[in-house]
Amino acid sequence: MHVRAAVRPAGPSRPCEDFAAALSTGDGGALVVLDGVTPPVGGDGCSHGVPWFVNRLGGALLEATARRPEVPLTECLARAITRVAAAHRATCDLSHPRTPQATVVLARWSERTVEHLVLCDSVLLIRDPEGGVRPVHDARLETCRARARERVAAERVAFLEGLRNAPDGFPTAAADPTVADRALAGTTSRKRVSALAALTDGATRWTDTFALGDWTALFDLLLTGGPERLLEEVRGAEATDPTCRAFPRGKVSDDAAAVLVAP
Repeated sequence: MHVRAAVRPAGPSRPCEDFAAALSTGDGGALVVLDGVTPPVGGDGCSHGVPWFVNRLGGALLEATARRPEVPLTECLARAITRVAAAHRATCDLSHPRTPQATVVLARWSERTVEHLVLCDSVLLIRDPEGGVRPVHDARLETCRARARERVAAERVAFLEGLRNAPDGFPTAAADPTVADRALAGTTSRKRVSALAALTDGATRWTDTFALGDWTALFDLLLTGGPERLLEEVRGAEATDPTCRAFPRGKVSDDAAAVLVAP
């Protein structure tokens, strides 16, 4: 399997908070895609920042996932969170509700199986030999946003923040390793997987914001043009709507990352 990846910041004024990396060795390999959560004005109790966190967590996840194939992906995530938390616990307030955190997509493949893990709103796409595409997507954040919209406008932000890593809310990878137990995880026979793609929500805008095509069409674009072409088309669509009126979204442009694993 061959790996192609692309990561683009939202713009030149701030560092990218997305992370993408993969290893492919013979019939096996692993990928990691993270989307760091931008902190609110006022900070997150951390002196290092979100880019530092996602790079540390991403590196720890790739090492744990690729080097320890016998360890379940949920345990790999828990160990990586614990390792990164230990690296800044002495200097930062990890109890802060917005301590650096990220969405997570993990995948690991061997000649027999393809394992996956998804936490929060990044997406893993699994393509089968017949060309069908199955998205693995954690919908809990979308559900929480729908609940927030039922509130009056002045209460929505605080209500949604209160659901972050709450038992009845939506999970993200932060400083608590037990969040790994809330991830969507599973295994597919390698015979039923022809290719994989992992995307942050800045890349999935192609489908879920700008409606340029469904998941199958998005995967076809990845196979023909690669992750770079996908992100170019997303940026082009964002540029046509600088006020976010035609296609409502929280940011005009967002950090975006995409990884394609294909023969």
